[in-house]
Amino acid sequence: MLNIKTDSRKVVLGDTFVAIKGYTVDGHDYIDKAIENGATKIICEHGNYSVPTTVVPNSSEYLTQYLKENYSQDFDKLKLIGVTGTNGKTTTCYLLYNALLQLGKKVAYIGTIGFYMNGRMIKELPNTTPDVLEMYNLLYECKENDIEYVAMEVSSHALSLNRLCGINFDVALFTNLTKDHLDYHKTFDAYAEAKSILFTKLKNNKIAIINNDADYKDKMFIAGNKNVTYGFSSSDFTVVSFKTDSKSTNFKFSFDGKVYEVKSNLSGKHNVYNVLSMLIILFELNFNLDEVINIVAKLNAPAGRMEKVYYKNNTIIIDFAHTPDAELNIIKTTKEFANGKVITLIGCGGDRDKTKRPEMAKIATELSDFSIFTSDNPRTEDPKEILNDMIVGVVNNNFIEIVDRTEAIKYGIDMLNNNDVLLLLGKGHEDYQVIGHEKIHLSDKEISEDYIKSKLNIKND
Repeated sequence: MLNIKTDSRKVVLGDTFVAIKGYTVDGHDYIDKAIENGATKIICEHGNYSVPTTVVPNSSEYLTQYLKENYSQDFDKLKLIGVTGTNGKTTTCYLLYNALLQLGKKVAYIGTIGFYMNGRMIKELPNTTPDVLEMYNLLYECKENDIEYVAMEVSSHALSLNRLCGINFDVALFTNLTKDHLDYHKTFDAYAEAKSILFTKLKNNKIAIINNDADYKDKMFIAGNKNVTYGFSSSDFTVVSFKTDSKSTNFKFSFDGKVYEVKSNLSGKHNVYNVLSMLIILFELNFNLDEVINIVAKLNAPAGRMEKVYYKNNTIIIDFAHTPDAELNIIKTTKEFANGKVITLIGCGGDRDKTKRPEMAKIATELSDFSIFTSDNPRTEDPKEILNDMIVGVVNNNFIEIVDRTEAIKYGIDMLNNNDVLLLLGKGHEDYQVIGHEKIHLSDKEISEDYIKSKLNIKND
């Protein structure tokens, strides 16, 4: 770990403490604590302290430039793959990470589900793409462990906030751009512009892989890059057919005059994009395409991505889908293989983009047989008001509102009858609910499994 810190609790003897004024916490309030814990130098915007102190106009900008100038060159030998887009980042990176493990490579993953290295989860992360200091620490840890490849999810927030300053990539991938984060970016154009920054941060062969079916794809084409396209429309790598069911997807794609067939354990059209983009990344990194295709059948989706729990002959699917496009994809995929009713449970996060709330409710009620609207990280908003925002304009009457997510899940399970499917959307791998500023333990999978056990035990008695 680098000997520069922004959290006074992590300071050890000899560290430099940088006091950063954040949205809710001001690091200047913790300078004395940092000194008490062993800081021997302070970087701040005001004040004078008992150890050498440097006052700068903007301590956040100072830290970013300091890291870039002193450490970025240490990562030149790491092969960094950055994946950006509204949906598909986690699954694509996780597939890539596991494929490289299968290929015998030393590899790390940085993203929504944590920091993984060589087959082990090292720790959870607070953001999809961590702040600049945490990112440098993670990459330094990769370097110290002789990691060859790093598969990294790159968020639009991270790009617009310069969290990747000084970090350049061997390959960049654009998955798609759909409605999300407009509370922050305000417009789709601004959202796309933030995503496009990744494609200005390429090194060596400047490999940019772009979903040719995606809106705003043109913004990702940067002059001087090797732009490689994929999709169902005519592309460098073109999907020519696919079949999917509840357990797998088979698809064919054409490239360079030849047709290849792929068998995957992941369901749905959206996973055709995820698997294909992963194959293209490895091909562009000079792996044999046929060898990589053979590995695909051994790969599984990460936790909370179409993860299944069974109750009698019914299926409960847990998925992170929390945008209109992701919700649409998973309901459509489910309807292709469901033999009974499709019941969708979904909520919308508080203190986030409000414009997608009615759209998500509309999709659920129009495509599902029945919908349950509930809480999903209400944060500082009243969860009932979030539900009120969701149901504005909903025409169909095939839904119920249950604020308490645990009770909502139980209600959904009680509805299951014969070959029905219950979709629990929005939380996926997360095992908490953010209420106010607190994280309360809550896992859709745990709730489902525990309730099913209780129901089966009651019946057996």
